[in-house]
Amino acid sequence: MKQIKILTLVSSVLFVGTAVAQDKNKGDLGTEVVDVVRRYDATVSEAFKVREIPNLEEEVKGKKKEVVYTITSFPVASTFVPAKGEAAKVETKRNLARFDNYALFAIGNYTNINGELFLSSQLDQDSYIAGFVNHFSSQGGIKNLLLDDDFSKTKAGINFSGQKKNIGWNTEIGGSYQTLNWYGLPQKELDYFIPETTIASINSKQKYKSFYFDGSVSFEDLPIKGVDVYYNNFSDDFDRAENHFVFKPKVETAFADNFTGKMNLVVDYVSSEYKRQNFFDGNGNEDFANHSIQTIKLKDQHFTFGAEPSVVIKGDEFFVQLGVGLYYNNGKIGGNSDNNFYFYPQIQASYNLVPNLVVAYAGIDGRLTQNTFKDFVDQNPFVSPEAGLLPTDKTYDFYAGMKGKLDHTVSYNVKASYRKENDKALFISTPYSPNVNRLSYLYGNAMDVEYAEVETFNLFGELRFDLDNTVIMGIRGEYNHYKSTAGEAWGLPDFKVGADALINFTDQWFAGVDLQYVGQRKDWFVNQAYGWDGAVIPTSVEKKVDSYADLSLNVGYRPTKNWTVFLKGNNLLDQTYNQWGSFKSQGVQIMGGAIYKFDF
Repeated sequence: MKQIKILTLVSSVLFVGTAVAQDKNKGDLGTEVVDVVRRYDATVSEAFKVREIPNLEEEVKGKKKEVVYTITSFPVASTFVPAKGEAAKVETKRNLARFDNYALFAIGNYTNINGELFLSSQLDQDSYIAGFVNHFSSQGGIKNLLLDDDFSKTKAGINFSGQKKNIGWNTEIGGSYQTLNWYGLPQKELDYFIPETTIASINSKQKYKSFYFDGSVSFEDLPIKGVDVYYNNFSDDFDRAENHFVFKPKVETAFADNFTGKMNLVVDYVSSEYKRQNFFDGNGNEDFANHSIQTIKLKDQHFTFGAEPSVVIKGDEFFVQLGVGLYYNNGKIGGNSDNNFYFYPQIQASYNLVPNLVVAYAGIDGRLTQNTFKDFVDQNPFVSPEAGLLPTDKTYDFYAGMKGKLDHTVSYNVKASYRKENDKALFISTPYSPNVNRLSYLYGNAMDVEYAEVETFNLFGELRFDLDNTVIMGIRGEYNHYKSTAGEAWGLPDFKVGADALINFTDQWFAGVDLQYVGQRKDWFVNQAYGWDGAVIPTSVEKKVDSYADLSLNVGYRPTKNWTVFLKGNNLLDQTYNQWGSFKSQGVQIMGGAIYKFDF
């Protein structure tokens, strides 16, 4: 088995502490990575970067993949903006030193502090053990806020993985602790007048605790090709408690050289307990001035079983996978049962029109996706603890596109898609009220979840340039048109445009730049203020969340093979934009630090 190493390639600095997969014949130019080898099945990334169609032949055969712990750029803005575009993953020609361990420290304005430690050891020829801890915190300091905006996140884990001749395994156990503040009061919508008594009553601090186990095992010569197991216990400071368990076996049988049968199964269970405040008078009418607010306890449970049988037919120039998805969901929402069966087409095909230059691909996909409170927090950490859970029914997703190379230095990907999703989770601001008896996230200063039927037409395109691994550049753009039963697709932008570049001056010096533009989004503001007699003065208005551009620059230098020093700036255009609702971002952020790579 390949030895665990830290590739001292070009650093865009700072370790995120999560595993991602990449092809074995690729290096990560532009990041410093810890790479280990285990079996991994290819997936299609839905992130805002190049939409790669999977190498479906590898997916059928099963192949060793590298698990890469990436030291990537530190969080930007209020640390909750979308992830930055990744540098292109290309074959590196640089023969740089490798190490088993590293330590990192960085500090910047807003008293932003990042610390990392990664330690690993090869137990024998076929297995290794590794551990990591990472921490990022900020004391905040965004101007003109009425509530605190400090935050922090600490995560630690231990990983044990390996691969023998016919079996591979990967296990990780760990936990995280995160703090933040619901500081997004709707000051602009209220003409900057919020009673001091209301502000004093808000304890805006929220804390998240998580414990997880993630494991997988894969087999070379058995019909059962692999099993994935995942468990997460997630809780907060407002009595939210959630358990999530996932079990995914995969079966595969070859009927002939180019004809294979597959069966993917999934058992997914989530149980989430929480409390909710109701505002009713003795007659059952809404009374937002009522001081005897009712707080009720609720519990959402969903048990989902899914089966995805398919057949794969492939030739030298084509690949076809014909399948269906069959799902059953047994759900209880707030104590009310809701059981449903679902059927989805799952078909994908690709054809090599011009070898190594033009690949056409198309398909239709559908599936039932379990939503969890932890998923919502990962997307938007300012979410209200009262968010209910429903699975998202992606009825269909038609897509077609082309990808390939214009020459040996320029690659492209263009794609069009149209999808329909029932019970798609959208984020909107919680209602505002001056009532001092409310829970601390019910002053318009947090984000709630609204479910809607959303149809999306999407156009995506990207060009990437690799000039002999010295200069790597990319431009990308995405357009979305939504049709929503909620009136608007709350929080979702119509446009996203991005560009990034990485320049390797020498083995010692490097620099990178990233620019992204996110279009205007819409939010729904509800004012539940009341008059002297307790009567509600209703105000509901559509609220525009302005578009923004975010520019990041970084420069790094390796004085020795063990040391990398770096300086990075984020949000250099100094746009204190809103990522969600009324949550402003930090302005210009400058952070400097160093990474030390070593062996014992």
